Amino acid sequence: MLTIDALRAWGANVDEGLTRCCGNEAFYLRLAGMAAQDGNFARLEEALGAEDYSAAFEAAHALKGVLANLALTPWLAPVSEMTELLRGRQKADCAALLSEARRQRDAFVALCKG
Repeated sequence: MLTIDALRAWGANVDEGLTRCCGNEAFYLRLAGMAAQDGNFARLEEALGAEDYSAAFEAAHALKGVLANLALTPWLAPVSEMTELLRGRQKADCAALLSEARRQRDAFVALCKG
C-alpha cells in the first residue's frame, strides 16, 4: 500500500504534492496511485522506438504534467529532461534518460504495490 512515508523515502516532494491537493492525504495518495497506471509512459517508449519524435514529445509532456503536479520528483526529473530534448520534435538521444525514467517508474510502481 502506498504511503506518504514511502513516497518521501523514495524522494517525492510530498509536501508540494499535498499542497496541490489541499492537504488531503487520501486524495493525494489516490492520484499518485493513478499516476502509476498513466499510459503516457508506454506511449513515450513506443513513439521513441518508432522514431516518432512528435508523438514522443506529446507523451513526455503529458507525463511530465502529471508527475510535476504530484511532485513525484525521482520519476519527473528524467521525464522533464526528455521533454526538453524532444521539444523540437526531432531526433534526440533519449536512451539514458528513458532508462532512468523506466527505473524510477518501476520503483514507483513497486511502492504502489506495497
